[in-house]
Amino acid sequence: MDFLTLEYLKNGSEIQRRIFQVLENHQIFQKLKKYNPILAGTFPIGINIDGSDLDIILETDDFETLKKLLIKEFQNQEQFSINLTEINEVESLICKFQMEEFPVEIFAQDQPTDRQNAYLHMIKEFEILEKEGDEFRRKIIELKKQGLKTEPAFAKLLGLTRDPYIELLKYQS
Repeated sequence: MDFLTLEYLKNGSEIQRRIFQVLENHQIFQKLKKYNPILAGTFPIGINIDGSDLDIILETDDFETLKKLLIKEFQNQEQFSINLTEINEVESLICKFQMEEFPVEIFAQDQPTDRQNAYLHMIKEFEILEKEGDEFRRKIIELKKQGLKTEPAFAKLLGLTRDPYIELLKYQS
């Protein structure tokens, strides 16, 4: 599965096709193209629940220019917020808003998008889901509905006892 483009969404589930339509209608990936956007998170791998957001990751070494672009393009969206912060001692920009029926979270770091944890976790989770099958997927979704975040849900079902965000990346199925 090539998650680096949005093509897979066109032939995906009903919600994935809807996401493709919304992203295309608003030209989000075209507006963010120079930042190598990737849709990460639960929607691409089919473990989303009500309230899941569209996680779009970006790479930049110029947070101020990106911040200005995000404000220009998305400030009129409902629930718009933008915040420059540090996550695990890495400068990160987080922009949130509502676009049609979807909450959106844009996350940027000075690191290639295909090397960011959000992408790496999604790829590992996809591999595990492919191997473990539909019953495992249903259990993950149920744990998420009970309030667990994605990585802790995987860790619980896989019996990983340490930091789920680190252990999941090391997991060999």
